[in-house]
Amino acid sequence: MSFLRRVAGLSLRDRVRSSAIREGLGVEPLLLHVERSQLRWLGHLFRMPPGRLPGEVFRARPTGRRPRGRPRTRWRDYVSRLAWERLGIPPEELAEVAGEREVWISLLRLLPPRPDPG
Repeated sequence: MSFLRRVAGLSLRDRVRSSAIREGLGVEPLLLHVERSQLRWLGHLFRMPPGRLPGEVFRARPTGRRPRGRPRTRWRDYVSRLAWERLGIPPEELAEVAGEREVWISLLRLLPPRPDPG
């Protein structure tokens, strides 16, 4: 953000919101960029042919007992919840929608930024 402030010719003393600076320079928020990248990788994983190691690891279901306490959040669970909240795709239909490359890419392009908390 400090780099963008310098590009815009502003300092912290000017008291201009970061969102206003990003909007003025046409830069998308970092969180939106990260979410888009994660969902794009999810689409790759769903479309990977059997035998590719990343796809096999993604589809693996380990057996055995888990440690006591709250289960750790797995990447699969996190990203399927992200797709449900941000794209409105239920986890049951995720593989089907991500399998259609053009549809998946168009959904990611239309992904809106998260609303400002304040």
